[in-house]
Amino acid sequence: MSTHDTSLKHLNTFSVEAQAAQIITATCSEHLTQAWHLAQKNHQPLLLLGEGSNVLFLGNFDGIVAVNRLKGIEITQTDSEWLLHVGAGENWHQLVCFALDNNIAGLENLALIPGCVGSAPIQNIGAYGIELRSLCDYVDLLNLDSGEVLRLSAIDCLFGYRESIFKHAYREGYAIIAVGLRLAKQWQPKLTYGDLIRLDAATVTPRQIFDAVCAMRRSKLPDPAKTGNAGSFYKNPIVDAKRVNALLAEYPNMPVYPQADGNVKLAAGWLVEKAGLKGFKIGGAAVHQQQALVLINQDNATSQDVVSLARHVRDQVAEKFAVWLEPEVRFIAAQGEVNAVEALS
Repeated sequence: MSTHDTSLKHLNTFSVEAQAAQIITATCSEHLTQAWHLAQKNHQPLLLLGEGSNVLFLGNFDGIVAVNRLKGIEITQTDSEWLLHVGAGENWHQLVCFALDNNIAGLENLALIPGCVGSAPIQNIGAYGIELRSLCDYVDLLNLDSGEVLRLSAIDCLFGYRESIFKHAYREGYAIIAVGLRLAKQWQPKLTYGDLIRLDAATVTPRQIFDAVCAMRRSKLPDPAKTGNAGSFYKNPIVDAKRVNALLAEYPNMPVYPQADGNVKLAAGWLVEKAGLKGFKIGGAAVHQQQALVLINQDNATSQDVVSLARHVRDQVAEKFAVWLEPEVRFIAAQGEVNAVEALS
C-alpha cells in the first residue's frame, strides 16, 4: 500500500484541481480493508477510485482516497462459453483488447469506454447496443469491515440503465474486487447502432466491429489525456409514450429508442445540441463541439465552472423540451458522493 501526494488532479479525467487528506494505492484486498479501518479510526470518509473517469470533484475531499489497482485476468472455458475472472483494477479497454487478442469475442461493442473493470458494474456500462448486464456472470464484493468476500450473481446486482445495487445497498463499506464475465463461443454480432448498421452480419468479424466502434468514439469524443472530460455527462432520458408522441409532433426527426417496458429512450446529446448549446462556455468549462453530451475542461476549469455549465445545460433542455436530464457522472463532495440532481437543482 503506497501513499501519494494529496492532489487529485491526475486521478480524475476532468482534470479539475482538488486535494484529498490522503491517497493510497491498493494492489490487494488487504490494502482496501486497511484503508477502511484507518478511515474509521480517524473518523474520515473513504472514497474508492478506479481511473476517475466518471467523477466530478466538487472541491477538496476530507478523507482517504483508495485507488483500486487489483489486477489479474483468468480465462477458463466450457464447451459453449468463455469465462473471464477479472481484477477490478484492470483497465476496461485493455481487457477488451486482451479478449480479442485471445480470440474471445463479445466485448468489442464496449471498446474505448474509459475506466476500470470494477466501475463497469456500478454504472452497468453500455454502448452500441450492449450493456454489461448481458455479459456479467458475477461480481465479487469485499466487505471492508470484516474482510469477507461476497459473490453476487448478475441477477443479484439489480442492473438497470446506468444503474445497479452498487449505487445503493453496497455503496458504503464495500468494494468491488473482481468481475466475472461469460461470453458465448457461438458469437452473434450486435449491429444495431451508429455506423455498425452498415456492416454485413454474415461476414463481419469481431475485430471489424472493434475498429468501427473505436473510430466512431474517437471521431466524436475528446481524448481525456488532451482535454479533460468524463465522457457522457448525462444519461439518455427515458420518457413515456405520451410525452414522446408530443415531442415527435414538434420534432419529427428526433431519434427515439423504444424500450421493452413501453417507455422510450431519448438521445440526451441530441437534446443538448437542439437547445443550441454546442460550444457554450461558462468559465473554463464548455459543451464539446463534436458531441454535445460531453462537457469538457477547455481552459483550466474549476469544478464550479463545470457545475454551473451542467446546471445551465439541464435548465435549457428542460425549458425547450420539458425533459429533465440526469447526470451520469458521480459528484464527489468533501464527505463523499452526493446526489447529482440535487447539486444541480
